[in-house]
Amino acid sequence: MGKLLSTKEVAQYLGINEKMVYTLISEKGLPASKATGKWLFPQHLVDQWIEAHTVNLSAATGPMPSAEGLLIMAGSNDPLLEQTIGLFNNAYTNNLAVFGNLGSLGGIRSLKQDLCHIATSHLLQENGEEYNFGIIEEQMSPAPVVVNFCCRHQGLILAPGNPHGIRTTADLGRPGIRVINRRLGTGTRQLFDLELKDAGIKGAALEGYDHEVQRHMDIGLAVLRGGADAGPGIQPVAELLGLDFLPWRWERYDLLIRKERFFSEPMQRFLGVLHDNSFRELAADYQGYDVSVSGKMIFRNPGENTPPAAKIQEKPE
Repeated sequence: MGKLLSTKEVAQYLGINEKMVYTLISEKGLPASKATGKWLFPQHLVDQWIEAHTVNLSAATGPMPSAEGLLIMAGSNDPLLEQTIGLFNNAYTNNLAVFGNLGSLGGIRSLKQDLCHIATSHLLQENGEEYNFGIIEEQMSPAPVVVNFCCRHQGLILAPGNPHGIRTTADLGRPGIRVINRRLGTGTRQLFDLELKDAGIKGAALEGYDHEVQRHMDIGLAVLRGGADAGPGIQPVAELLGLDFLPWRWERYDLLIRKERFFSEPMQRFLGVLHDNSFRELAADYQGYDVSVSGKMIFRNPGENTPPAAKIQEKPE
C-alpha cells in the first residue's frame, strides 16, 4: 500500500489549513477514507486529484522553433499511430513526423505551450460518454480542432488462457492477483481508476498498483513475462502478444490540432494518410481498432461523425 497522510499532513502537503481539507473532501472530492474514526489520504490519489484539477497550465512562452516539414506529436501512445508515422515518413521523404510519449494530459499541455503540432488524447469526460472536449475547453482558448485517429477497445490485458479466471474487474481484488499500471495523466490510467471505483476496489490495495509503465506494449510485455497477472490496455496489444483480453469499452482516440496549423502542408499530408488504403490495411491486421471515420473532424455533440464503436460501452457481465 502507498503512503497514507493524516489530515494534518495532507493540509501541509497542499499548503492549506485543516478546516479547508474537510471542505475539499465534501465539495471537491479530495480522495480520503475514514478508518478508526480518522481521515486517511492515500498520497498517490491526492497527487492524481491535484493533477486532474489543474486548470492554469502555463501558457506558451514563444512560438515553436521553425523547421520546414517537421511534424511534432505528443501525448498518448498507440501502436497503430507508430506505424502510421512510419507510413508518413516513407511516403514524404522531405517531411519528418516524430512522437513524444507523454500521456494524454502531457500532450495537451505541450499543445498549449506550443511545443508540438498535434496532441494525441483519449481522456474520458465525467459524463462517461464524450472524450477530450471538456479538458481542452478548460485548458485552451480557442479550442483546437479535433480529428479522429481511431477508436480502440480498452480493457484488461491478461495472461494467456487467463489462468487466474479473471472474469470481471472485481476479480482483481482477490488475494494473490498482481497488477501493473499506467502513469498518471494517461487516459488508460484514468479509465482503470474509474473501473476500479465502480468495482468497489481501492487501487492502493492492489499488489503492483504503484508499478507504472509508459506504454500499452509495456503492460502487455509485463503480463507476458509473468511480472503481473493483469493490466489496463488495448486489445491490439493483447492480440499481438498472444494474451487474453477482458473488454471494458470502446474509446475514441483523437488528434488535437491548433487551428492556425491545421492547413499547413505537413499537417494535411499526415491527415491524408489516414484516408489511404495502406492505413486501413494496417488497422485491419488487428482486432480492437475501428477506423471508420479516421481523419474526419469530430464535434462536441456526438453525431454521424462519431465512430460507431465509440457509441458502444461494454461491461462484462
